Amino acid sequence: MFSNKDDNNIKQEGVSEKFVAAEAAEPKTPWLSSYKNVPEHLEYPDISMFEMIERTSVQNCTLHYPAYDFMGKTVSYIDFIEDVNRCARAFRAIGVKKGDVVTICMPNTPQAVTAFYALNIIGAVSNMVHPLSAVGEIEFYINHSESVAVLTMDLFYPKFQKLNGKIPTVKTMIYASIKEALPKIKKQVFNITKGRKIAAVPKKAGVVRYCDFIKKGDTFQGEYRINMKGDDVATILYSGGTTGKTKGILLTNMNFNALGMQTAAAGDCITKGHTMLSIMPMFHGFGLGVTIHTALINSIKCVLVPQFSVDTYAAILKKYRPNYIAGVPTLYEALLRSKKMEGLDLSCLEGMFSGGDSLSIELKKKVDAFLKEHGATIQVREGYGTTECVTASCLTPKSFFKEGSIGIPFPDTYYKIVEIGTDKEVPYGEDGEICISGPTVMKGYLKEPEETANTLKVHSDGRTWVHTGDLGMMDEEGFIYYRQRIKRMIISSGYNVFPSQLENIIDNHPMVLMSCCIGVPDEYRIQKVKAFVVLKPGVKESIKIKNEIKKYCENNIAKYAMPYEFEFRDSLPQTLVGKVAYRVLEEEELAKINGEKQQ
Repeated sequence: MFSNKDDNNIKQEGVSEKFVAAEAAEPKTPWLSSYKNVPEHLEYPDISMFEMIERTSVQNCTLHYPAYDFMGKTVSYIDFIEDVNRCARAFRAIGVKKGDVVTICMPNTPQAVTAFYALNIIGAVSNMVHPLSAVGEIEFYINHSESVAVLTMDLFYPKFQKLNGKIPTVKTMIYASIKEALPKIKKQVFNITKGRKIAAVPKKAGVVRYCDFIKKGDTFQGEYRINMKGDDVATILYSGGTTGKTKGILLTNMNFNALGMQTAAAGDCITKGHTMLSIMPMFHGFGLGVTIHTALINSIKCVLVPQFSVDTYAAILKKYRPNYIAGVPTLYEALLRSKKMEGLDLSCLEGMFSGGDSLSIELKKKVDAFLKEHGATIQVREGYGTTECVTASCLTPKSFFKEGSIGIPFPDTYYKIVEIGTDKEVPYGEDGEICISGPTVMKGYLKEPEETANTLKVHSDGRTWVHTGDLGMMDEEGFIYYRQRIKRMIISSGYNVFPSQLENIIDNHPMVLMSCCIGVPDEYRIQKVKAFVVLKPGVKESIKIKNEIKKYCENNIAKYAMPYEFEFRDSLPQTLVGKVAYRVLEEEELAKINGEKQQ
């Protein structure tokens, strides 16, 4: 699908080439005076993601350091590297080759991390998919990326059974099990508890257990490693992008390696051998880019957490005493809600980073106070970024912050605020669209040349800039302030939810005439989705119909985007030009919430 000779999907020069070519045209950089120990520029090797891990492990003399811990089982870097090579040979044994796409639909487990880097070794492209995605969404992700194989868990296999005959490019289905990666004692406990509830995967052609798949690597003869370069596509992350339409974001080796180096530099607190709590999912740019790849190229131990729950959060913190935590605001809100945090010693923390959603001023104050009360000497540091740049590209400095600011740009990363719809920079202190340039800028959108051209634009300075679709401001010292999405969007628990996509699904129900989805403020998730539904003429509202619509949506909408409430209405408010006035509905809900608080 992807080759050096001919890339039919993206008609763009490599980002790294433009990055180098544009060095002579330096944009304004008022934030440099706040860098302190952070270097202005870094040297980025022209190698693959996995080569970066191998190289830094040798340079840091950390081959025998722990690479990750999974529920008590620790694997060293040298063993992890061997596991990845064995998995790479297994992929070649089943016919996966350079340029092929393989979908990984997994939580944070050793199998997922190993397979991600194994595909990188052989020059294949990983397609990272949320395992809680609806069946219809998974079908789209697989077919759009033309995946030739899928790696998932036995727990999620029933979803893929429903896709039988609907994903024609997939030749091999690999399923893993949590128990395969557990220590011996925990494996036995798992078998008699949670493991008993997981249905057995049927034996049939093209479906193979992960442990049997890995054994195929021992039979492969011949060269399997491909000399990948920085500008080669390494992975696909699906996102609504800057317009709300679901798109596959093509990210390169350079994008991930630069991110890892920049994050470590801007973080100014990274020490080899220390521990990162990898609780953010690896199908999310934040989880994959920061809590996995940044950690591994800096010889840090990842504590892989496959599923987050408030009840187990305190136990994880007490057991592992992590030095670094990165997560969305709801993760930190959970710190404050849990009754099991009493007596917790957080003096081990050297860095706590928040991203994926806006961290309110009030929540930051509460978290900082919580950290101080529990022995930590740090503050929670807010960052900002887009999947079009992998994840974060801006971070609050280590020693101080400005209230309401999302920080300052990473080394070699440039921000500018422009008039919406132009590349004309606005004065400091004025709002406009946030634009980003640097070595983490994506290759483009998969099979979407027009969308790519609308998002990646070459300005008069000769640089390629990502037009984020976000409204923001820069002050005279280069601190960035995020306002909101320019276009309509709901952010729930750190995930981007696009109302138009949900409405298309709901409107497709045979009983529905039209619908409108809005975001309702929520203390835990920041926002939750509410759907307003107008039934077709002659269809009367009933519990039965509501349940039918809800069940239909559950089969087609991911859990994190699923409306918490369906309200039937005879009609929806409209603007003067006949569009649904969703803002009116938002104002009604907000007024209702405020009224309930006053009672």
